[in-house]
Amino acid sequence: MNTTAAALQFLGVSKSFTLHHQHGAELRVLQSVDLSIDAGECVVLDGPSGMGKSTLLKLVYANYRASSGQILVNDPAREPVNVSIATPRSLVQMRRYTVGYVSQFLRVIPRVSALDVVAEPLLEDAADDTARDAAREEARQWLERLRIPERLWQLPPATFSGGEQQRINIARNMIKPRPVLLLDEPTASLDAANTQTVIELIREAVARGAAVMGIFHDAHVGEAVATRRVNVAEFRGARA
Repeated sequence: MNTTAAALQFLGVSKSFTLHHQHGAELRVLQSVDLSIDAGECVVLDGPSGMGKSTLLKLVYANYRASSGQILVNDPAREPVNVSIATPRSLVQMRRYTVGYVSQFLRVIPRVSALDVVAEPLLEDAADDTARDAAREEARQWLERLRIPERLWQLPPATFSGGEQQRINIARNMIKPRPVLLLDEPTASLDAANTQTVIELIREAVARGAAVMGIFHDAHVGEAVATRRVNVAEFRGARA
């Protein structure tokens, strides 16, 4: 294990999509991405819509596979993962222990309560009833901090408003500290008070040593959390 390497590294990464409905035309979204993110750093991705910002996050999480190049995720407690060629088993372990991802949409099992949706990442590692109780207590604290009314805690999040669902999404994916955290417009549907809370949560993640890479529709949020900014237009070939 390499404890000195950057937490997240892109080495010559490119991504193209084949448009089958347009006679196999190729859309090159990202080309020759070389980027490193260290522990305790928050890199904010800038650039117009359609430039490939969300694609970059999805490549790390392996929702998409890179067309070429390497994406290296380094966890001091585990073997490094080359996401570009990792096995499905390795990716499951990476998502469980190393990389958190707050996407734009909450995807959960229907009929599971909001409390258990948030606690699930901790419940996965709970070995006994005491640990399970502790996981749910921590989930309660996150729900309180993100202003989810207690009357909703035992209801499935599918019944919630868009802003409430996004707060559940944030709590679920940040409750378990991971070395790498990906954020795709986490405050897009939040009011001012909850936006400020998320800013505080991101700063706390950075302070404990997480490597954070994020996209923020609200300029003031990006300014509040960024330790460095990267314009994806600098990646040759990136275009809508």
